[in-house]
Amino acid sequence: MAPPASPPTARADALRVSLAALLALAVAMGIGRFAFTPLLPLMQREGLLDGDGGAALAAVNYLGYFAGALSAAALARRPRRLVLGGLLATAAVTAGAGALHGLPAWLVLRGLAGVFSAWVMVGISIWALGELARLGRASLGGVVFAGVGCGIAAAGALAWWRAADGAAALWWQLGALALAATAVIAACWRPGAAASVATPPPPRAPLPRGSTGLIACYATFGFAYILPATYLPALARELVDDPQRFGLAWPVFGLAAAASTLLAARALRRWRQLDVWAACHLLLAAGCAAPLLGRSPWLIGFAALAVGGSFMVATMAGLQQARLLAPAHPAPLLGRMTAAFALGQIAGPLVALAWSRAPLPGRTGIESTLLLAALLLVASAGWLRFKQESPHVRTDPLAAPR
Repeated sequence: MAPPASPPTARADALRVSLAALLALAVAMGIGRFAFTPLLPLMQREGLLDGDGGAALAAVNYLGYFAGALSAAALARRPRRLVLGGLLATAAVTAGAGALHGLPAWLVLRGLAGVFSAWVMVGISIWALGELARLGRASLGGVVFAGVGCGIAAAGALAWWRAADGAAALWWQLGALALAATAVIAACWRPGAAASVATPPPPRAPLPRGSTGLIACYATFGFAYILPATYLPALARELVDDPQRFGLAWPVFGLAAAASTLLAARALRRWRQLDVWAACHLLLAAGCAAPLLGRSPWLIGFAALAVGGSFMVATMAGLQQARLLAPAHPAPLLGRMTAAFALGQIAGPLVALAWSRAPLPGRTGIESTLLLAALLLVASAGWLRFKQESPHVRTDPLAAPR
């Protein structure tokens, strides 16, 4: 076992790990998963996609994320290879969306983008969070997960700034941006680092006690998050006619998500992971309920802030709690939680579609589903708030085990 690093060296190593992880999540999630959102209106305006095609591409990306989450645990013995391979593949399929045309090709590419983004999310959660804990800098987890919001903001800003170039050119530009970021990540992530190779779990290792409830709460989070994330942009387009003003909404959403994780890292110094996670569910529940009260810009704006300010903090708190619960072999639990989130994302629109045929009195199908999501979030927040920690779990994130 290597001797502990001196404070200056530990600080430099922690910053290097944080930068690499932030950029990795920015590419995998901000580009691999969410860049499609600001590009969809442009593709529709150019006649490349209709509404059904856009829905199909979103759905296949969710399915890919689910498949990637299930396979990530089996590939997580070498997180560096998993992450860098996923990032290079993300750059390739992103550029491929600009090179290839037609819904069948795009369906394959968006499905693969979902797979690769899940690989990176699980790999970074294993490597970066473990390294930061080992270095005594676990509070920098907020910087790591701010990468998702930074990636969303960067992709949205590029789509707004270079919209005149057309959708195909923007896909190429995003692919080049992903490739450049991957080169920086590879330089920051030294292949000889001790955390580059994870000890494989024993065959059929059981999940730790309390895992089922965490997985269920994470699935509820995925189910509830995808509804306002899908529904609110449509409402915003109805309320804001100017595309220049509306185009700024996505980068602002990303910056809010990035800022929220940095603020939450401070809260985690005083609160339990479970309490922060519970608070995020309550805030997201308020975001789901706000559109049910009216269609004013203030209510829609509040809902957008509530969703943007909670979804990445809940992701961070949930995955950090999984590492605390399974410090020796976190990959199986991280993979199942990520898969549960993906299943929730898939289920949300399907439930809304089914409920549209017989909604609650005075409500549409999506409104009925938003109400259900809010109730489920409140219930899961109560479970998280009053759940007792397992005796072996160390709740101080600054002292979290590797």
